[in-house]
Amino acid sequence: MRAAFLPGGSRVDLRDVEDPRPGPGQVVVAMRASTICGSDLRAIYREHLGEGPEAYQGVVGGHEPAGRVVAVGEGVERIGVGQRVVVYHISGCGQCDECRHGYQISCTSSRRAAYGWQRDGGHADLLLAEERDLLVLPDELTFVDGAVVACGFGTAYEALCRVAVSGRDRVLVTGLGPVGGAVGLLAKALGSPLVVGTDPSPQRRALALELGAVDEAVAGTPEELTALLGDGAEVAVDCSGNGRGQLTALQHTRRWGRAALVGEGGQLSMDVSETLIHRQLTVHGSWVTSVGRMSELLDNLVRWDLHPERLVSDTYPVEEAAQAYRTADAAAGGKVGIVWPDGD
Repeated sequence: MRAAFLPGGSRVDLRDVEDPRPGPGQVVVAMRASTICGSDLRAIYREHLGEGPEAYQGVVGGHEPAGRVVAVGEGVERIGVGQRVVVYHISGCGQCDECRHGYQISCTSSRRAAYGWQRDGGHADLLLAEERDLLVLPDELTFVDGAVVACGFGTAYEALCRVAVSGRDRVLVTGLGPVGGAVGLLAKALGSPLVVGTDPSPQRRALALELGAVDEAVAGTPEELTALLGDGAEVAVDCSGNGRGQLTALQHTRRWGRAALVGEGGQLSMDVSETLIHRQLTVHGSWVTSVGRMSELLDNLVRWDLHPERLVSDTYPVEEAAQAYRTADAAAGGKVGIVWPDGD
């Protein structure tokens, strides 16, 4: 089968490798969509960080996979051949407290392995996965919908659940890449009457408006945000992973408001008393999501008739994975995906 590896230095290495075979409790998934995450670009494509959960081990890339099951191993009962599935992209130990709560993303065991980081991911014709890591993809959603849910949309939904967004809340989103776009779309689905987005890129601001992810999109100066939000939004979510964006989110959350930081990276420096304590803010650090919350999201997307695929601006076959990564790294459009024919 064809598989794309990420050797660093902004390169993609396409190789022919052996087809995987399922062992006990495992399934083989024929890939139909494998989208590219900003973490792939930041921590693997450009350079290998090689530390902690971001230690890339030279495996097949891609941690946002969706496809159809083509083979199952001994003891597999819940998932059958032919089913459409999304892969929760962390395979945890199943025994630590984090795993027992469904948050394999935070698994504390040395056995924790992320698809596309420490075990083969979705940038290949076939993916070997653990049955416990699979969620059934509703028929109403496309494979690309499922791939976007596997990380980006799941991350956005978790953050909004943490801050309990409702129809009472105006929402500020700093960083209008794919995760920021997901936050905006989901905030509206959850009832927010106003979503304001900031991003230094005019192209991304225009795209967020075009997709209906935000009601207003600005560069993010204090004057612009004060004009739109007065003393601040009830809820702010930073998706920039940038210290300046993170500080903007916190400074423009109103008193007694709630904020979530989901963008990876950045160094944040501030007057804690002035920014947080005296303004009585609640701030959440939110890392991806749980299996249960992701399952809930899939059901809600059907109920809301909301398709995450709308955030995808460019798709490529696996043979053009190098171009897919170049397009994603340019950060001028929406989300980028590697796709395969459905074959149905």
